[in-house]
Amino acid sequence: MSEQRLIPKTMSTQHPDNASIPLWCDSDVIEGEKEVYEAYYAYSNLGCQEVMWDSEGKDIDPHVVRKLLTSYPDFFKEKILGRDVFLTYRIPNPMLEKVEKKVFLETLQAIPKHFDVAKQFYGNGEYAPVFEVILPFTSSHRDVVKVLRTYSEAVVNIEKVKIDFPDVTLQELVGEIQPKSINVIPLFEEWTCLVSLDSLLFKLLEATSPKYLRVFLARSDPALHYGLVPSVILVKIALSKIWALVKKEGVNIYPIIGVGSLPFRGHLSPNNLTNFVREYKGVSTVTVQCGLKYDYPESDAKAVVEYLNRNLPKGEAEDFSQIEQTLLSVASKFKDAYYEFLLHAAKVIESISRLVPARRARRLHIGLFGYNRMIGDVILPRAIPFTASLYSLGLPPEFIGLRVFRTLKEEEQCALLDAYKNIKEDLRTAAEFFSWRNLEAIRESEAFDKEFVEFALPLLIEDVKVAEENMGLKIGPSSSVTKRHENYTNDFIILFSEGKTDEAKQALVTAAKLRRSLG
Repeated sequence: MSEQRLIPKTMSTQHPDNASIPLWCDSDVIEGEKEVYEAYYAYSNLGCQEVMWDSEGKDIDPHVVRKLLTSYPDFFKEKILGRDVFLTYRIPNPMLEKVEKKVFLETLQAIPKHFDVAKQFYGNGEYAPVFEVILPFTSSHRDVVKVLRTYSEAVVNIEKVKIDFPDVTLQELVGEIQPKSINVIPLFEEWTCLVSLDSLLFKLLEATSPKYLRVFLARSDPALHYGLVPSVILVKIALSKIWALVKKEGVNIYPIIGVGSLPFRGHLSPNNLTNFVREYKGVSTVTVQCGLKYDYPESDAKAVVEYLNRNLPKGEAEDFSQIEQTLLSVASKFKDAYYEFLLHAAKVIESISRLVPARRARRLHIGLFGYNRMIGDVILPRAIPFTASLYSLGLPPEFIGLRVFRTLKEEEQCALLDAYKNIKEDLRTAAEFFSWRNLEAIRESEAFDKEFVEFALPLLIEDVKVAEENMGLKIGPSSSVTKRHENYTNDFIILFSEGKTDEAKQALVTAAKLRRSLG
């Protein structure tokens, strides 16, 4: 592969946060051949420069490169796969996902097969169609080293194995294994990793001496794990540390951020583009998830992709080293308040999450918190159904824990507002979907347990009052769209309470289409 490469600005992903089904899909679930077409659609129609091909926890087409090149030859003759557009595998983490260990190896072993297909298609082997993999739940530089060495020893070097007397090697049977090396993109999502990212990445640079490094920062899962405010603070601190390391070591590091459309999961939406780019200065690549791709008109999604391709990265990340400890103290307080609510609300959230439609076919995931995170004796769903569940009640999760704000010292409030620049704008967007009327409906319903009504709801009301009284935000729907959203979420509560599951699901999806994202 050539030394210089384009760093993609936009990465289409398979995150199933879409309420609407794309016109080219004839099923509620996008899978199989439709996922191959989806990759082409992201490249050709939307202009995404990269597609994440997720082999973590789901069955994917193992012949994706062959199918892309043979099904759409004109496009890929013009846009070289591996030079102009990119296909990047998200692999299972074999250190954590016990049932996926062989899938991890299988995915790495497929990379040379893709190389051979592309070499035949293009008539040369100048560009590997797949040469980077994303490693979720990275917690140490050693995790990355293990993947690199697995590829080297278990994929490339097996060509030297003798398979017949006296010196016939495997290479003579299967051909040369290429590419000879790959890049690993570590995905960081846990508190301790994000706040010590400089130390972790320095060790990685020492151990591997890469020409450059791409680093993936989760934004959605930290929101699920710790709450909205801590998730933004953690990402801001991580970006600050990355850029300090770039200046100190002189190595190019290109941050990727994983975001959804709603404020809780990142707020990448057509009407928030300027704020988003300003909020996450220093980011080189942004995920384009399914809610953005399919719940907005194609022209809007395409405009977002074009804007990001033109404008990223928007300068260097801000330096928060001087206020880092203050920010971490603030984040810790918000996290504790978030947990307090969840301990009383998790059972209700989990029960509603079962009604959130699946948009992808997935196997069981075992991850950082088992992807179904245990809180007390109950299970918390994944980020998308979690967010969808609370929005479906008219109780957006962005507000959870906000009561902490009025207890902060002036220095802490200033640090928070300095780091999280668009906090009021994000909350203002969420406030449109909050329903006081639904609070009364929940109280009157017998379908919601006493713990949720008597302990969780009062905490959330206190949180919302802070947004109203301390931040000057109007809480509740003001547009025709958000008023209709309130009506459908109110219908959902009534139908859910009456045990009318199918009708409740319909109301849930209709409301999600109005807010242009499941969760």
